[in-house]
Amino acid sequence: MLAGQRYRIELTEEQEASCIAFGAICRAVWNTALDQRRQYVDRYTRGRDGQFCGYHLQARELAEAKTEETWLRAAPSHILQQTLKDLDRACREHGTFNVRFRAKARWNPSFRFPAGNLITVEKLNRRWGRAKLPKLGWVRFRMSRPISGQIRSATVSCKSGQWFVSFLVEDGQLTPQQHARPDSAVGVDRGVKVAATTSDGTFHDREFTTEGEKTRYLKLQKKLARQEKGSANRSTTLGSMGRISSRAVDRRTDFCAYTANRLARDHATVVLEDLNTKGMTASAKGTAAHPGKRVAQKAGLNRAILDKGWHRLELALTNVARYTGTRIVKVNPAYTSQTCYPCGHVDSESRKSQATFECTACGHRDHADVNAAKNIFRAAGHAVPACGDLGVTWSAKQEPEGTREGVPLQLALPLVGIPRL
Repeated sequence: MLAGQRYRIELTEEQEASCIAFGAICRAVWNTALDQRRQYVDRYTRGRDGQFCGYHLQARELAEAKTEETWLRAAPSHILQQTLKDLDRACREHGTFNVRFRAKARWNPSFRFPAGNLITVEKLNRRWGRAKLPKLGWVRFRMSRPISGQIRSATVSCKSGQWFVSFLVEDGQLTPQQHARPDSAVGVDRGVKVAATTSDGTFHDREFTTEGEKTRYLKLQKKLARQEKGSANRSTTLGSMGRISSRAVDRRTDFCAYTANRLARDHATVVLEDLNTKGMTASAKGTAAHPGKRVAQKAGLNRAILDKGWHRLELALTNVARYTGTRIVKVNPAYTSQTCYPCGHVDSESRKSQATFECTACGHRDHADVNAAKNIFRAAGHAVPACGDLGVTWSAKQEPEGTREGVPLQLALPLVGIPRL
């Protein structure tokens, strides 16, 4: 199967200048092609005639433009064509007017070499290797792990002033027909205080930003507000803020990958809530005619959700499930935090605090996140026995029938696609 492996690279001054130029050209091609597509959609909706603006037409126009515009010749043709392919896929998946332009101030340079047969990789020693990329030559990279397969493509990107290369490799592995522990299953509740809580009572969490980094970042924000836009000092401040943010992102990515690996390794079925994270973290500002309410509180909630990496954990689980044969099940999240697991009574008053759950009907007490994780687990057709072991069938002795009240928890979506090869 296909897998991505990223390495930190060290560029010479000439290579770094070339990478910056390649990224700028790709950004210009993206913005120009997106503008063409929007103009075509606007003409089409107004009933005017016009040739369909798709990848093949834009690729031909790009080839013609390279013969006239000298600045386009500096970048390899295949990375520009790959930019048009990425734009075409984004427009088909999200809609032309939902795809954003790449602003110079907000976009990090990146470009992809799609021809794996043109990329040569050599190991120099235990720590370093080098890769030969078109028009860049030999590029040294920190070989933190061996490349485990045939290279299909390479993507060069910049993050907080540091350059990376990501190899897409075919590692030759297949998804197992059966998990190593086929009878094991677990429910996972994602929260704003604890990143992930499982139905067996395990809490997965860590701090992604230290107190010192928070203080430093706040000072840099105040400093940024006093600086003139476009100045060199402002760029320096933005770079310092970006380095602090990138460290938090790296820690969050590592946490999600580690947690997902443990969950998929130990359980054949992982049950998650079907959460629309993008919609849940939308701004509450509203419009001038209809201003939003409690905007500051909603902004704080959005930051807490994004800080815990809900969607990133889901993606990491889906990725590692290919290697373990784990099934990822999504269930309806409605009332999972307000339902008493033993008796099924639904009442918002049962949630006494963020961490305390005490049923108003039967008096059952439990950690609120653990109780929610058990409800999520049961919504997929499983039950958590009172003895604490994870079961895959409903226990009539420990879970009395006919006591569930309110809105039942039902499976909202089918099993997420894990291919059985």
